[in-house]
Amino acid sequence: MQTIDLRQAIVHRVQDNSKEELKEVIADSIGHDEKALPGLGVLFEMIWKQSGSAEQTQMVDSLYQSLHQNETANPSPS
Repeated sequence: MQTIDLRQAIVHRVQDNSKEELKEVIADSIGHDEKALPGLGVLFEMIWKQSGSAEQTQMVDSLYQSLHQNETANPSPS
């Protein structure tokens, strides 16, 4: 019996998907059942590894802005 890890299972499940199908997998996973989060993490890991330094910086900047956008809209009382 062959052992397959979680990363391999996720990649195997989507590797033959079209671009549109990949987009649907991502869109359907966001904001829904938390069971999809490991899969999104594996897909993000693949994107991260294929990205250059400038693209990684842009992703981190986007994430940082998303995490901190509510701070500017609703500053905490001092």
